[in-house]
Amino acid sequence: MLKKIYLATFLILLTNILFAQQKVKWQDASVKSRDLIQISGVVVEGDSLLAVPYTSIIVKNSHHGTISDYYGYFSFVAQKSDTIEFTAIGFTYAQYIIPDTLSSKTYSLIQVLRTDTIYLKTMEVFPWPSKEQFKQAFLNLKLPEDDLSRATKNMDRAALKDQMVGMAMDASLNYKYTMQQNQSKLYYAGQYPPNNLLNPMAWAQFIKAWKNGAFKKKQ
Repeated sequence: MLKKIYLATFLILLTNILFAQQKVKWQDASVKSRDLIQISGVVVEGDSLLAVPYTSIIVKNSHHGTISDYYGYFSFVAQKSDTIEFTAIGFTYAQYIIPDTLSSKTYSLIQVLRTDTIYLKTMEVFPWPSKEQFKQAFLNLKLPEDDLSRATKNMDRAALKDQMVGMAMDASLNYKYTMQQNQSKLYYAGQYPPNNLLNPMAWAQFIKAWKNGAFKKKQ
């Protein structure tokens, strides 16, 4: 009889303990649910206010977070007093602490990131694929004896002419040529452009160049 009384008492105590623990868990869950906030916002660049796409947004000391889309927009759930970290390539690190005094379930945020300049180490590219070939080329290198001989070699007219003939026009020359063509069209707009077949000066220049051998085939 005494054993049954002890067993009943033990079962009652165990039931009360389990019920109390479950009640605490329910209370903790309700408190956490009350602290949850829907965070939505946009990440922008500080000077131009343009969107910063694909920014990593993570709650500090946790694995919870999200990534902003192409337009810099993001939305995720966090708790009050959480520290939000914003990181993006080419921008400085930033963080924001969610206020613990919020009464609304939603919160809007515009996070500004500043441009960060990253300096890379200088890289030198060599035309030799291996150290052995570089060593051979270095040993066989013949430099001019003084500055004057080096300058004379660099200013050789034949070499400069070859470089000039094979050099293509850059962007500025292409732009200048296009503008000249447009100006010529506007100058002769509404009339026929001149025909050099009837220009005596052009014929004189052609005959002179022909006599000087300008049209001979170069060997």
